[in-house]
Amino acid sequence: MTTQLSLFRDGVRWGVEDNEPVTETNEPVAGTNESVAGTGEPVAGVDEPLPPEVLAGRLSEVFAVLGPLYRRTTRALELKERKEGFPVGVRAVLELLRMSGRPMTVPQMGRTLALSRQFVQRMVNEAAGRDLVEAIPNPAHQRSSLIRLTDTGRTAIDVLVARESALLKQAGGELTAADVDSCVRVLTQLLALFEDVDVN
Repeated sequence: MTTQLSLFRDGVRWGVEDNEPVTETNEPVAGTNESVAGTGEPVAGVDEPLPPEVLAGRLSEVFAVLGPLYRRTTRALELKERKEGFPVGVRAVLELLRMSGRPMTVPQMGRTLALSRQFVQRMVNEAAGRDLVEAIPNPAHQRSSLIRLTDTGRTAIDVLVARESALLKQAGGELTAADVDSCVRVLTQLLALFEDVDVN
């Protein structure tokens, strides 16, 4: 079976689809002395920027992991929704307001979450109906109210975040601060690559 995307694990290239070792090894591994296939050029060192032809393949590996991660976390949130009674969208609004530490308009939330303004407005309306958020006057724009957490909403999202934090503490792999910083940097660069996509 031909596998287009693959991951390196324990020095072996593994196929994403069939989870079997892939015998083909002519692709370069960043941080080694191998050369870029067909060019004879050495691969960049671990701390050096990757050439575009190598970077594209390595970023494909990131997306190969992000897909299953996104689907599993979404499913986990859906299962929690049944238990907690919070739709995923409402939870996203509450968490954003908690993280920002200040009231935000619906358009601001939409841009930050990369969601349509109409969808965010529906989630805000549902959250307001549950007394989780409230609208307050916006001195900068009379027609666009600011949305802030109520005491009930803050307590609710604090409980959810604390519960998920306890789960994330179980992540293994002896991850370091540098590992996490690198992960955030890579994902931020990928997000910027698609910044011009219209979510509305």
